[in-house]
Amino acid sequence: MFPNAFFHTQDLGNRGVDVLAIQHLLHLSGPDGIFGATTRSAVVAFQRSKGLAADGIAGPLTWGALTPLLREGASGPAVRALQAQLNAKRRLALAVDGQFTAEVGQAVRAFQMHAGIGADAVAGPVTWRNLVWHYAYPSFAGMCDKDPDGNGPANWGTGAAVGQVEAAVRMFATGTVPLGDVGFEHGGPIPGHASHQAGLDVDLWPIRSDDAQCTAERITWRSADYDREATRRLAQAVRATAPGHVKYIWFNDPVLIQEGLTDHWPNHDNHLHVRYCEAGHPSAAYLCGAAHA
Repeated sequence: MFPNAFFHTQDLGNRGVDVLAIQHLLHLSGPDGIFGATTRSAVVAFQRSKGLAADGIAGPLTWGALTPLLREGASGPAVRALQAQLNAKRRLALAVDGQFTAEVGQAVRAFQMHAGIGADAVAGPVTWRNLVWHYAYPSFAGMCDKDPDGNGPANWGTGAAVGQVEAAVRMFATGTVPLGDVGFEHGGPIPGHASHQAGLDVDLWPIRSDDAQCTAERITWRSADYDREATRRLAQAVRATAPGHVKYIWFNDPVLIQEGLTDHWPNHDNHLHVRYCEAGHPSAAYLCGAAHA
């Protein structure tokens, strides 16, 4: 199994497939992958029903109580959660119809083999934990893939990080946003970066005034072709689509720093480094707290 696998904590302000799975598991109508007030209330009610601390935060104990054992022949919202997770984490196209078919069983078995756990096609506690932990891959709608460090498709991030950056790009909705490195499929060291190992660091390139940020050379905030207003709106969209879960945006434009949108960090003149956080992450570097906005 993935040695460091854990359930990613989700709470108010998170987005993405892990939130979508929670909504399915709670049998919420109209699941949208956005952890809002309705989802929080449902999590609180579920926690009370299970004798858990009713804090509205879906951490490991809540996830463990939410995720049932599923095998071929099962049906219902929990199977929809499983299908959504397999689609996002293994880049599949299963119908999210709540039917545990032989095809779903094959997908579960393939994931179990991928994760190095018992391959019995049954989604039990170990499979759920590894599946929720596994990183997701962005759709690239409104984005282009930039690879400045030769790391190939290093675009994998947690379900929340991917869902949140996709939402930010949709909100920005002006031109195409260059996505730099996020991380490898299972995390770990990535050349050219001291971080980007936890699936919660996302690099975005600044926007150019000629809208050629996906085809021309990368610029800095000092460049003549730098579009500060567009880059400002991009940073605003990142914050707006993940309230409470943006720990930092490192980018050295002094105007955006003065406005409180970004923070200074060495070697961040030519990209915005977004660090997302979780309410219960095991690493303090990715733990939401007083330092995040």
